[in-house]
Amino acid sequence: MSAPTAAPTSARSDLIASAVWIVFGAAVLIGALRMDRLESQDINPYTAPGLLPGLLGIVTMLLGVLLALRSWRRRAAHTHDAELHTGAAEKKRIALVIALCVAFAAGLVGHGLPYWAAAAIFVSVAILSLQRVQRQAAGESLTALGVAKAVAIGLGAGIVVTLVFQELFLVHLP
Repeated sequence: MSAPTAAPTSARSDLIASAVWIVFGAAVLIGALRMDRLESQDINPYTAPGLLPGLLGIVTMLLGVLLALRSWRRRAAHTHDAELHTGAAEKKRIALVIALCVAFAAGLVGHGLPYWAAAAIFVSVAILSLQRVQRQAAGESLTALGVAKAVAIGLGAGIVVTLVFQELFLVHLP
């Protein structure tokens, strides 16, 4: 049995989302540019505060522009189509993702667990939670292999994220 497909978003909602991402990316870039470069302390430019957030702001703006272009192309191709609306299931998934992110930030990080463990728990629980609806629709139950895959991905993500930030970007994680 195949997995259910998600309903496509409307061109209008993509255009609104693209504007939000472009503004957010610009705000991140401006904040990054305003950070102290620590030049008086002879800091290597590649480890200066604001470098990574600035790059992420630029990437966010570029992705927002790509989303806007896709929206304009879709609107031009389907001028007479009715606008699609987000269903109740999608709204529940969005609420679940927001709740998971808040739980990660407020409950797991900085409360005794090493960062890699908190990130591994977050990723594993997110995978299992978001796939639950898909499994139920397909009439499948949670298997030990499914849990093992989610935990393996979570552990891998937690370790890789920790190593990248601490060793490559020299950011001390809580």
